[in-house]
Amino acid sequence: MFDVWWRKTISCPDRWRLVMNHKSLSLLLLLLAAVVAACNSADSRKQPLVVAPQSQGQIDTAYADGIPRITISEFQSLKAGDVFVVDVRNQAAFDQGHIPGAKLIPVGEVATRIAEFPKDKKIVTYCS
Repeated sequence: MFDVWWRKTISCPDRWRLVMNHKSLSLLLLLLAAVVAACNSADSRKQPLVVAPQSQGQIDTAYADGIPRITISEFQSLKAGDVFVVDVRNQAAFDQGHIPGAKLIPVGEVATRIAEFPKDKKIVTYCS
């Protein structure tokens, strides 16, 4: 008698199992739809990429990092006191030649030396 009661208690009827599977599947599909909708709404709030006007000799390229690139002539037109120039090459390359007034911060050290970057100036980095 205990054995019969135990089997009835533990095993679900096929109909109940079928209903539970449909509920689980429906819940899973609803969760998936919510995730997809959230991803799409986050993408729609992003600002469109604005490409700067093309200068003579400059290639019109949109970079994934969103950091603008400047030409040598654009760099030369910047005022010396308004710009912080960083050479991100290694010490040997810096010693061979660098832009006067540039500060050497190798690319591998930028994250640890971020406090050295001024917040009130335009930052220009170069590597060649």
